[in-house]
Amino acid sequence: MRRALSVLAVIVAILAGLSLAPASASGAAPPSGPPPVVPRPAQWEDLGGTVGLTEETRIVVDPASRSRTALSEGRQELPGPARQTTLQLAEQLRDEIGEISGLAPDVTGEPVEPRPGDIRLRLADDARLGAEGYRLDSSDVISIDAASTHGLYYGTRTLLQTLRAAEDHRSVPRARSTDRPTQRVRMVHLDAGRKYWEPDHLENLIRRMGDQKLNTLFLHLSESEGFRLHSPKFPGLADPEHSYSRADIDRLKAFAERHHVQLMPGLEVPGHATVISEAFDIGFGAGPDPCTGEHTHSHLTPDWIVDMTSEKAVEKTKQIVDEFAGWFDAPLFSIGAEEVPGQLGECPRVKEFLADDPDVSTLGDLLNRYINTLDDVVTAHGKRTAVYNGSEHMDAPQQRVHGPVVFLTWEGTGSEPVIPGHDEIAIGPFYVTPNNYHNLYPDEQWMYGTWKPNSEQDMLGSGLMHWADYNFWAEDGYFEQHSAAPRAVMADRSWNGSAPPDSLADFKARVAAIGDPPGVRPAPEKQRVDDGKPSHHWTFDRAAYPSGWTYAGSPGNTIMAEDTAGDLPGTTYIIYNPALVDGGVRGEAFRFDHDRDGVGFGGLDVAEPWTASAWVRATARPESGGVLLSSKFGALKLQQSGTGMVGLSRYGDAGAADHSFDYTLPLDRWVQLTWVAEPGRTTLYADGERVGAVDASVPLPMRSVGLPRASLRGDLDELLTWDEALSPEQVGEHFKSYGR
Repeated sequence: MRRALSVLAVIVAILAGLSLAPASASGAAPPSGPPPVVPRPAQWEDLGGTVGLTEETRIVVDPASRSRTALSEGRQELPGPARQTTLQLAEQLRDEIGEISGLAPDVTGEPVEPRPGDIRLRLADDARLGAEGYRLDSSDVISIDAASTHGLYYGTRTLLQTLRAAEDHRSVPRARSTDRPTQRVRMVHLDAGRKYWEPDHLENLIRRMGDQKLNTLFLHLSESEGFRLHSPKFPGLADPEHSYSRADIDRLKAFAERHHVQLMPGLEVPGHATVISEAFDIGFGAGPDPCTGEHTHSHLTPDWIVDMTSEKAVEKTKQIVDEFAGWFDAPLFSIGAEEVPGQLGECPRVKEFLADDPDVSTLGDLLNRYINTLDDVVTAHGKRTAVYNGSEHMDAPQQRVHGPVVFLTWEGTGSEPVIPGHDEIAIGPFYVTPNNYHNLYPDEQWMYGTWKPNSEQDMLGSGLMHWADYNFWAEDGYFEQHSAAPRAVMADRSWNGSAPPDSLADFKARVAAIGDPPGVRPAPEKQRVDDGKPSHHWTFDRAAYPSGWTYAGSPGNTIMAEDTAGDLPGTTYIIYNPALVDGGVRGEAFRFDHDRDGVGFGGLDVAEPWTASAWVRATARPESGGVLLSSKFGALKLQQSGTGMVGLSRYGDAGAADHSFDYTLPLDRWVQLTWVAEPGRTTLYADGERVGAVDASVPLPMRSVGLPRASLRGDLDELLTWDEALSPEQVGEHFKSYGR
């Protein structure tokens, strides 16, 4: 009996001990591998177990920190000033926790003692944390300290990511971390000159950037084809429907401030500036004795370059920079200044100017002085000028670019500074240019496993670059599809420069487990139309660019493929272009005669069921095969490699496979081909008659006509797609409607 009582006493004592232990500490073994956070913290000590958020959890703001953004208010330095107070951040955190866990913690800025399971935010005097670092201790109270609300915000991102990764969305790993970034500028760049980005997409991007501790959104707001800032001071420069007003920018800045993202603006002069040159008649192709096509790149006109020899042109660009520099408060303002053609120096207008001006003797001098003139305007607004690199290669014996100008180095490796005397941001290896001409995508494996982000004083950071060449009207989601993964890698590596402890596949699995941050709105689903009407119809007839886009090419380049049924026009590329020719099935047609000929659409693939139809007059059977429509996931082929027959292909991890129909496209006559796809089966029709089927299907590829080195040989006309599987009768009627 005594023994039984003693055992019972032990059990009671154990149970009592369990009931008295902090409810926040579990006996779980510490997880292996990196913490469930992207980017990885610079230092992380796992203490084992978890702290649980409950209905009693509070967010406690240190009273001395309540209305402050930082402990010390210095001059505006990178990454730029924090503008969100600690209390505002706490209230935002409350809402974000609610979206993840369903809890609604009270927020208090009163002098109360935090309890286990509470979250405490406090500005702390610790120089080791820098402008963006933070210290996290979740051993009992979840305490986050930082020198500014930049750091506090990033500490809360770590907290929120651990909640999203937890099965119950209420458990936080017990850990201690002191975390700060390797690089000061962690940037995403969008080509907003060639392409207009919807505000909803920009907000989602900013949410995702803030969540992954990326701090600079570089909006490149002018290109040869478009200008995206609308000011009454410059009527005719920007189309109001496809640009951003001052009010739009103010709203976006206020939104970005809550996610600790700086909006860095960029204009592009003196090159890449057709839209500016034509709006004010200030290009090298204007006025008496103009420069000619011999003095610029072959696919462009001389108005692609603002006339740096003209006082009127220089003054107008100064006014433009002065106006729009005042719209933004980020520390950097880009003026572009890249790719000025060397042959411009042979233009008589330039030669005469250089001979008469004692301060410039070369084209390089002229460009550097122009950069410095605009730098003076930018500096007057309290910012630093940024330019893309290239000018440093030009002979310039009399003019040197001002020392504080930052170079965005697209020629470098992303590892070492390459321009002495200037701070740099590495952008070269990180291009997302998803067209069939440039065909540039970041090497994620190299970025994650090999790249060593540089933290030298003159290497400010790194940037993931999005360029919309030949995807002027692409869907926003098309770029997101190609950039989400490398953006996450960029975020991880530029924050934590140490060698990664796992594989790229492991990292991607961690990103997937964390998921999207609170507030991200799914892109609206496109309505499937099953009324027999096409969703897209490319006529391949001569057409003008729509309002908001300027044609900047020389004749025969970047021809628009108008979409008369939908909203996805395309453009041909440069150097290799299909030609616009007479004698199409209806009106004109596009003629393809080179493997790199193509048309960029930038659409998202359409799930089965679907129908695609096109008229093709093939003139040859290229060894590379002829591709009609393609994407990263699949292709419709006029000539399947290996069989020479019409087919379709699936690409990617889902299981790559080629499929051929028992039909070979004849040469030298127009044929209408129609693919009709339902899940798991695709039927091919030629001139309205069924010729075969395969037990396979792919989403309808909507990226482009052609692949980077596999285009058709011959003429293309009347390309249509439907969001439904047309019946045999409908396919036949569509063919008959052409009267052939």
